[in-house]
Amino acid sequence: QQALEMRRALLGDRHPDVATSLNNLALLYQSQGRYEEAEPYYQQALEMRRALLGDRHPAVATSLNNLAGLYRSQGRYEEAEPYYQQALEMMRALLGDRHPAVATSLNNLAGLYDSQGRYEEAEPYYQQALEISLEVLGESHPTIGIRLGNLAGLYSKTGRFADAQPLYLQALSIFMQRLGQEHPYVNTTVQNLFGCVQSAMAAGQEAMLSYHPLIQNMVQQIKAS
Repeated sequence: QQALEMRRALLGDRHPDVATSLNNLALLYQSQGRYEEAEPYYQQALEMRRALLGDRHPAVATSLNNLAGLYRSQGRYEEAEPYYQQALEMMRALLGDRHPAVATSLNNLAGLYDSQGRYEEAEPYYQQALEISLEVLGESHPTIGIRLGNLAGLYSKTGRFADAQPLYLQALSIFMQRLGQEHPYVNTTVQNLFGCVQSAMAAGQEAMLSYHPLIQNMVQQIKAS
């Protein structure tokens, strides 16, 4: 708040740096779960960036994404969707189809559809986000692990356990190699894989499970419980 007040005093109410401060304050409130307080700051930042930078600017796309993310956090999915779509369209127009920011926008929209149970719509966006990230970042970047985990989660939720398992295993390998065994992403991926195995067994699809030692160990744990 002090940074925002200082920038307003020095630069006036209509300056890109003031918009950045508004956005940062909104991010802080959102991270604290103070969604109602965050919203007007995101809206002011978006309005100011549009007025100062025009409708076709990466900072405007970022504001659109941020506001959409806030709405998604609140379960306001119908309000979030057009902002995510505008951000994706803008990122593609400004940066081209094969840019990391475009992959992030695709992933955001996929996540929204995933949250709504719109799995058929989510899948191609997750796949495109993964494909672009692989091209730009390489196969061993932690972001690839995140993308793989997202797609695996979708497959697990839709009963495609045979498709989900190798993606979870790939994600786990990336996280362990790049981030270390103690990183939270490793534990989360193991838990998600365990849930996938559990769901497959509950659905009578144990025969579809991989012979990978980790998965077979999970099978034995579930049978013993």
